[in-house]
Amino acid sequence: MEGKTILTGIRVNSEMTLGNFLGALLPMTRLANKYSAKNKVNIFIPDLHTIISDVDGELQKNLVKEIKYYLAAGLELNKNIHIYRQSYVPAHSELCWILNCVATMGETSRMIQYKEKSHNGDSGTNVGIFDYPILMAADILLYGAEYVPVGEDQFQHIELTRNIAERFNNKFGEVFVLPVKTAEQVKFMEMVDSDSSNNTSEGKAMGIRIRDLQNPEKKMSKSAEAENSKIMMNDEPARVTKKIMSAQTDSLGKISFDMFNQPGISNLLQIEALVSGVPLQEVISTWSGETHYGDLKKKVAETVSTYLTDFQKRVSEIPDSKVYEILEEGEKYANEVANKKLLEVQKAVKLR
Repeated sequence: MEGKTILTGIRVNSEMTLGNFLGALLPMTRLANKYSAKNKVNIFIPDLHTIISDVDGELQKNLVKEIKYYLAAGLELNKNIHIYRQSYVPAHSELCWILNCVATMGETSRMIQYKEKSHNGDSGTNVGIFDYPILMAADILLYGAEYVPVGEDQFQHIELTRNIAERFNNKFGEVFVLPVKTAEQVKFMEMVDSDSSNNTSEGKAMGIRIRDLQNPEKKMSKSAEAENSKIMMNDEPARVTKKIMSAQTDSLGKISFDMFNQPGISNLLQIEALVSGVPLQEVISTWSGETHYGDLKKKVAETVSTYLTDFQKRVSEIPDSKVYEILEEGEKYANEVANKKLLEVQKAVKLR
C-alpha cells in the first residue's frame, strides 16, 4: 500500500484504561510505524469530540499525556506521521457545518451510538452527540483519508461519511476522496493484525475489547463507576494487584479459554498474552487445565504491574516541550492541507 492517508484519533476525556491502550493506542502505534514509510499517517487529538461528554477537568493535561503514551509505546516519528489537535485546525468545524447542510436528520438519527448515548432521543441530550458523526466525517474528508482504523461501533460512521461525501460529489463535483468501504477497512485492520505475534482466531490486537474485571460481559470502560473494574495506565503496582486479584471469574474450577462460559478467565489470559507479548495460544496452552485461579491472577498481576511500571517511567522521561514541538509541526501541516481542501469545498458551494 502506497500513497494513501490513514487517520485515527482517541478521545482524551480522562485517563486511559489498559483496554484503551491495548485495543487502540498500541496497535495504532505499530500500524503507524509500519505504514508511514510510504503513506501519510494522521494521528489527531479529537478534543472537540471529547467535550460532547463530561471531562475530568484536565483536558489539556490528558492530551499531552496521550501523545507521551504514543511516544512511550514506541511511535517512530518521521515526515509522514502528523499529530495535531482537532480544535487547532478550524477547518474541521467549518466543514462540519457545510456537511450538516448535506446530511439528513434521518440518517444521522439512525446512528447506533446516538441512540445509545441519547437514550433514544432524550430531549436533554446535547446536540454535539447527535452531530458527532458529521464532525467525524469532516475529520476524515479534509485529508482524503481512505483508511480509518476504528472499532466496530464506529463502522456506521464510516459508511455515513461515504454517503455524505458521495452526495456532495454528485451535486457539486468530485471534491472528496471517499474512505474505503467497511469490508475493506476490516481487511486492512486484519492485515495489520496478521503481523502481530498475538494474532489468533480468538483475539485480534486492533480493536480488541479487554473486558471489565468485575463484569466480563462488558468491555473495560473508563466511564465504569467501579474502580476495581478497570486498570488505568497510571495505576501503581499495588493497585493493579488488588484489582486483578479481585477480578470476577467463575465456579468451574478449571482454566480454559472460553469467552462464552468463562469470560473472566478468558479475559485474564488475553491480558497476559497482550501485555507479555507471548502469543495467546501459547498462554492458553500453558494454563489449560490448571485449577488454581489465584495462580493465574498472581501471574497476570505481576506481568501488568511490571509492564506499567516500565511504561510509566518512559512516559515520565518525555518533557512537555517535546510534545508541543510535535504539535506545532503537526498543526502547521494539518492547517495547510485542511485549508486547501476547505477552500475547494467553499468554492464548490459558492461561498467563495
